[in-house]
Amino acid sequence: MMPQRHRRRFMTCTVVAAAFGLVSQAFAAPGDTSPRPWNARHQADIGRQHTKAVTSGHGASAFAASESGDGGSDEAENSAEGTAQYTEARTAPGVVAPGAYGAAWAQLQSMQHTRGDWDHVTGKAYNSDDPRYRDLNSNSSGGSGNVTGRITGVAADDQGYVYAGGANGGVFRSKTGGGHWEPIADKLPSLSTGTLALDGSKRLWYATGESNTGATSYVGTGVYVLADPRHGQFQPGGRVGGAELESTTIHALRFAGTTVWAATSRGVWSHSTTTLSGPWKLEFAPNPDYLPGGSKASEPSAPYKNIANDIAVDPKDPSKVLLAVGWRGGDTYNGLYGKQGDGSWKQVGGLGDLPVNSEDVGNMTFASAADGSRMYAVDQSPAQTASDPNSGLKGVYVSRSGSPFGPWTQIADYPKLRASGSALQDEGYEPGIQSWYNQFLQIDPDNADHVYLGLEEVFETKNGGADWTTPGPYWNFGFPCWSINPAKQTGDCSATTHSDQHAVAVGSYQGKTYAFVGNDGGIYRRPLNGALDAGGHAKDWQSLNDGTIDTLQYYSVGVGKDRTYGGFSVSGGLQDNGQSILRGRDKVMGSNFGGDGADTIVDPGNGCNIAEEYVYLDMWVTQNCGANDGSWTTDPAKATEYEVAPPDKALGGAGARFIAPITSDAKDVNTWVAGGRHVWVQNKGFAIRSGAEWKNAFDLGEGHVATAVASSGGTVYVGWCGPCNNQGFTRGIAVGKADGTGWHQLDLPVDGNVPNRYISGFDIDPADAQHVYVAVNGFSRKWTEGPGAGVGHVFESKNGGAAWTDISANLPDVPADTVRILPNGGLALGTDLAAFYRPAGSDQWQVLGKNLPTTAVMQLKLGPDGDLYAATHGRGIWSFDVRRLGGRND
Repeated sequence: MMPQRHRRRFMTCTVVAAAFGLVSQAFAAPGDTSPRPWNARHQADIGRQHTKAVTSGHGASAFAASESGDGGSDEAENSAEGTAQYTEARTAPGVVAPGAYGAAWAQLQSMQHTRGDWDHVTGKAYNSDDPRYRDLNSNSSGGSGNVTGRITGVAADDQGYVYAGGANGGVFRSKTGGGHWEPIADKLPSLSTGTLALDGSKRLWYATGESNTGATSYVGTGVYVLADPRHGQFQPGGRVGGAELESTTIHALRFAGTTVWAATSRGVWSHSTTTLSGPWKLEFAPNPDYLPGGSKASEPSAPYKNIANDIAVDPKDPSKVLLAVGWRGGDTYNGLYGKQGDGSWKQVGGLGDLPVNSEDVGNMTFASAADGSRMYAVDQSPAQTASDPNSGLKGVYVSRSGSPFGPWTQIADYPKLRASGSALQDEGYEPGIQSWYNQFLQIDPDNADHVYLGLEEVFETKNGGADWTTPGPYWNFGFPCWSINPAKQTGDCSATTHSDQHAVAVGSYQGKTYAFVGNDGGIYRRPLNGALDAGGHAKDWQSLNDGTIDTLQYYSVGVGKDRTYGGFSVSGGLQDNGQSILRGRDKVMGSNFGGDGADTIVDPGNGCNIAEEYVYLDMWVTQNCGANDGSWTTDPAKATEYEVAPPDKALGGAGARFIAPITSDAKDVNTWVAGGRHVWVQNKGFAIRSGAEWKNAFDLGEGHVATAVASSGGTVYVGWCGPCNNQGFTRGIAVGKADGTGWHQLDLPVDGNVPNRYISGFDIDPADAQHVYVAVNGFSRKWTEGPGAGVGHVFESKNGGAAWTDISANLPDVPADTVRILPNGGLALGTDLAAFYRPAGSDQWQVLGKNLPTTAVMQLKLGPDGDLYAATHGRGIWSFDVRRLGGRND
């Protein structure tokens, strides 16, 4: 989140300036009365609701509690709810069979491309502490510096080569110890990173399918090997084994002799490291009936019944292997498993302090010392996650024998880490609150008592766990050294990393050894034995997010004329990294809104008129790009960002999707439509200053929430779902007028022409509002087991939705996210694999342009400059000059 940092409270609140549309202001601990940005104030509030969401029952969404309106609405700022709902859109109405993405990618390879190349818009550094944007709702000054999207895999060697894997952005290589990155996995069918690892022969192994959320939204296509990672690029032919690991997530790869072990969402597998052909061997699945082809494979809980988190191999005897298996929310199969004499796997006990019972074994990570003398583990407890509002971290442990079978001794718990210099001091949000999502362990190769631990923050011990420090605090808000002064990055504090840690490696460059960490804000490094400042925090972190690595995960994009500097301003809402803005003359992007950035509205005539959605319809507006020197902290009237959320925001998950749709009317930028449980309309444009100014145009119905909205000339189309997961999934489309008249639900039977899948986007013919296109997410019935999955991804109606025609034709069977009518009469479509184009008068689709990375295109929008902009969920924002396509726009 720009940092995941929203909704968290560090201080006591005092209400100010309600007339200005400002929310409650908050102040630090006694002795420091400086107000903090809005996103730093809601931490404990959401922490108190955390357990309901994390421990809710199995289903397509692991966060059914918030969806059912029972109180989990604010929990998901850690991006897990966003990920769960991302999953729902692609799996509803049932469970997707393995091979769906691979088949679509194979078809994509044979399709014709249009002329023209895509241009990379966000290939620039993105400064989360940009001093220009220190307004009420920005996280600028928190200390993270330059950021990019979530990094979930890191590997490094002793010659300065560093490899970083984006959550949905592929693998990047640096030859200079970090920075000056180049992509090396763009030829693969999946750019979702589970983990990266260098083996003893210095080959680079790339496990696709991100698993940090424990959900299934970022499934991969298996494991790939690059024999010469310093010079080569991953190729589809470099896949290890067959299709056994396709459509899985992979949490860990571990090497033992000539065997590689993989902990996946479908159990534990192994393969030879010398012969890369031949199938993977399934070593252990606790509930095989739920695997593909099993008798229970179609049940909603199937994706959560065989989750493996890590593998620990005894360095002195590779035949001794311990498996950490279990779902973060708890299940009877959770536990630690060892191999018996008869070859079977059984739960083990008697390991000392290390938990072995199903209630306390959740997400678990191991690390073994280079000399085999120590093994460390970190464990998240499902039971504690459900019962302790402060943290789910059961503890950190060491086996001083070096064996995974112990005996293990506990060396830290969350109170001990909280007292080590952590920024997470408030009840309701303490170290390990997200240990089901954030974990890494790294042992110094030369000192088995020197360990780096990653949770929300980076911790370090140099004496085997007797004492800990926090070299990478969550952020600097709340520390006495912090100030909002734009003359400084983060007051008098040292720069820190972004929050939410996922990956770590040790490597060397020019004779110096570094720790490299990957988190929700990209990749950072510091000397392995770095220095601490007077506050006990590292003073030597360096962001490696120099703009040449772009793994930013956008949900949205908006473009407007830059009236100050000329050219055009480009804004976009990001998972975990707020809202970015790139103005006409900028060489570095800034962040003017913090938290999770969701959908956005930008005035085409003035790019400083911006509406930004946080999550669950929590909308904010600015008319000066959010530029502020922080003076609002002493005079609230000087804030220029205003909270204008429609009333459904108060209902949380019962009132709106995590990423709820908002739009302006295609013919009137001052008429806005926002979709939650209700359809909300306001006509003041960017001059709106209060959520009370919205009018309820239509009630979609109890349990229904909007998934897509479009408006043209006052005619509004709204797609909705509810329930939105695979437990009774239902969808529909409502149509009416922005003035509240003429509203009705379209007749869309489950087995009708429009599939019973997630409605993800509309576009309306500007010449005829009865002529509309709709994009449908998910996979067809060939891959999806569920009622009414149907076929097709793009549909056209010429009579306001009374009848629909499938125009998918030769499109690959892949989730469709967004559709756009182009000025030349052609259609553009954004999907999870590519952008496509159908010329006017044709019924066949082509791949739109060249060099757009293979990642999800979440939103397509036409800019006032005539370009088509694509917000991708893993590789930033790209633009395409549609005039290259010819036709009526010549």
